[in-house]
Amino acid sequence: MPFKSLRDFIDHLEQSGDLVRISEPVSTHLEMTEIQTRVIAEGGPAILFEHVRNPDGSRAEMPVLVNLYGTVARVAGAIGRTPDQLREVGETLAFLRQPEPPKGIRQAWDLLPLARQVLAMRPKSVKQAPCQEIILTGDQIDLGRLPIQGCWPGEPAPLITWPLIVTKGPSDKAEDNFNLGIYRMQRLDQRRTLMRWLKHRGGAQQYDRWARDKRAPLPAAAVIGADPGTTLAAVTPVPDTLSEYQFAGLLRGKPVELVDCKTIPLKVPAHAEIILEGHVSLDEHGDEGPYGDHTGYYNSVEPFPVFTISAITMRRNPIYLSTYTGRPPDEPACSAKP
Repeated sequence: MPFKSLRDFIDHLEQSGDLVRISEPVSTHLEMTEIQTRVIAEGGPAILFEHVRNPDGSRAEMPVLVNLYGTVARVAGAIGRTPDQLREVGETLAFLRQPEPPKGIRQAWDLLPLARQVLAMRPKSVKQAPCQEIILTGDQIDLGRLPIQGCWPGEPAPLITWPLIVTKGPSDKAEDNFNLGIYRMQRLDQRRTLMRWLKHRGGAQQYDRWARDKRAPLPAAAVIGADPGTTLAAVTPVPDTLSEYQFAGLLRGKPVELVDCKTIPLKVPAHAEIILEGHVSLDEHGDEGPYGDHTGYYNSVEPFPVFTISAITMRRNPIYLSTYTGRPPDEPACSAKP
């Protein structure tokens, strides 16, 4: 069965002994990274820090989940498969990216079930959603409520490391469908971050097209703690003709449920933990970094656009999903391998 939410996956991992709860106090600043680097190197379990401390020593409002995709087996299990079944997913993806014309009527007939399956995985819209049980707007917006991780010494600010960024381009063309990508976000203040998307990424390309056509800030949503199928679809090289939401349905074997955002014209996963709604500025940029990267070194400082939050919505008692980026083995590398 597909995991409807992150919580369903957490329950599954706990029942199988692949998740550990830590009740001792752990700080978001450096301590989480130190623990993660040891656990991931040993192929250890996912970790739920239940007693999280902010850098000032105060207790955070919510627990933090880390190392969720720290092994190939957990990545495969997140989409209901075993590691040896991942090749089948790859073959399907390869066909979708570069389909070959069928050789004869029989082969065309054999491909019909896949075509029907892809069409059947269009997302389903709902009017009410768990991700909007709590809605914060105006002066209630405060990123300080989130236990954002400080990963490495000397970094300029805490970093949102597992945000699933939802955007939509300015046209009805296939390349302007809903795009999902993972782009890190440096916290600037209570309601602003930087959006670090590299130029070749789908979100940045839609941003450029939007700037040319609309000349207004680009609506965007940062989803923290989506169901595992949707998260993994966001890090998969899906063809431009297919929305990641649709591919997520294919991975899950069931369409993704989406809900309209409260302040922007986008749809987000209904069963996610936390949603940051807002706009990416076309003319306001800030220096991002230096931050620890896959190379084992710190990135150079580069300018990226500012994301300003118009609403924070979340589930009751939300769970904050986090990770760190560093020299492999790290979680991004472990999730990229399969």
